[in-house]
Amino acid sequence: MGFQPTEDQRALRRGVRELLEARCGRDEPRARGAGLDRALWRELGRAGFFSLRLPEAQGGAGLGLPEAALVFEEAGRVLLPGPLVATHLAAGAVPGAADGSAVVTRADGGLVPWLEEADVVLGDASGAVPVRSVDPLTPLHRLPPGPPGEPEPAAVLLTAAEQLGSAGRTLATAVRYAKEREQFGRPIGAFQAVKHLCAGMLVRTELARAAVYAAAVTADPVEIAGAKLLADEAAVQGARDCLQVHGGMGFTWEAEVHLHLKRAWVRAELGQPAARAEEALAAAL
Repeated sequence: MGFQPTEDQRALRRGVRELLEARCGRDEPRARGAGLDRALWRELGRAGFFSLRLPEAQGGAGLGLPEAALVFEEAGRVLLPGPLVATHLAAGAVPGAADGSAVVTRADGGLVPWLEEADVVLGDASGAVPVRSVDPLTPLHRLPPGPPGEPEPAAVLLTAAEQLGSAGRTLATAVRYAKEREQFGRPIGAFQAVKHLCAGMLVRTELARAAVYAAAVTADPVEIAGAKLLADEAAVQGARDCLQVHGGMGFTWEAEVHLHLKRAWVRAELGQPAARAEEALAAAL
């Protein structure tokens, strides 16, 4: 069977990438800070970002989870801020979610992202207190200790797709820098140690891509758990390796590399953290 995106899916991905790169350039996350751009949120709504999977009769595009995964992968590439997954999943159920006029967040394990910016909060967020987020561009609240709820498979998958997009971006950034930066009279990419770092990033990213795309097709919760594990590893370790390729430059505020690492750390705790994904996989054996 063919396991490549269709021409329509590739066109969707190209269109979303063009839109997001026009609005979310390399310097945009730092310039925007931790606030949510409501104009951008409404523009995403008009573009069908949130209503993608709604039936056409309800104003959506009538597409499926595979197409949503491609769209969220592009969102991860550019560090698109906000409770994207929660608002997307609330489309059709919460008024204003589909067209971007409402911002929806949800209690996600022990964390609630973007609580103060949200118009609607799904789940019980009582007792949530603000915490200093490791990602300066993603405000977080922490919930009181309690039993974690069951994660929604689609939410886990779309979070994994964002991680995949981030992994792909840091891979491309590391390779580009390794070709441009020269040391001892030649590009640092000519040195074996740097080659190995970039090759490892590529392997993790492509493994995660295959797992995320396959899980989007099957929508199987066990395959989604595996995809989240692989995507978290690709995003976090990929950003670490990208930092190593960049050296001290990667830690500067002007670089985007450290922002990908911090966002990957936060996403790894959302949807289905590693320990719970491992338990889901072990229980299915």
